[in-house]
Amino acid sequence: MSQSKFNFSDPQFIEDLTQKKEAAIEQVIRTYTQQLYRASLGMGFNENEAKELTQNTWSTFYDVISRFEGRSHIRTFIFGILYNKANEMRRDLAKQRQNDPIEEVMEHRFDESGHWISAPISPDEMIDAIETKNQIENCIEKLPKAQRLAFYLKEFEDLATQEICKILEVTHTNLGVLLYRARNRLRECLESFAKTEI
Repeated sequence: MSQSKFNFSDPQFIEDLTQKKEAAIEQVIRTYTQQLYRASLGMGFNENEAKELTQNTWSTFYDVISRFEGRSHIRTFIFGILYNKANEMRRDLAKQRQNDPIEEVMEHRFDESGHWISAPISPDEMIDAIETKNQIENCIEKLPKAQRLAFYLKEFEDLATQEICKILEVTHTNLGVLLYRARNRLRECLESFAKTEI
């Protein structure tokens, strides 16, 4: 059965999944691994961190799947795990990143023969790009956690409203308020940055 037509809400499938039957687990992993990886990148993790976060999500998924009751879509359940694991990883990385060894930095910039992996941009372009990216990230990071997650799930993951409500455990009305406030705060933050650049 193709992944696009697969019925993840089928009671028999959910039973197979909660009993950790290999075929059911494989079907979910094949369907959602790329989405988890892209979501991890979208949350600002680098490629290696995103791969690790995806694997951590699947590991936890396997540990807790027997408790899945099928009241939400399996994707909602998986993404809920992802966001919890992302928060854990951010805390761990914050501790580790106090020191950034130069060897590790250089390994990511050059290939084995010593050539640039990707040619550097001009210093002016780099400064502009970094400032803009940093400002957007700073503005998003300044959002209260619930607003930040709601904004990310809606704008970056393009999840359905109902699915976001289940992940964040809020009502439809509350989600609308979170998104409205998040967008307003982001607009004000970015406008404030733009004014200081003029």
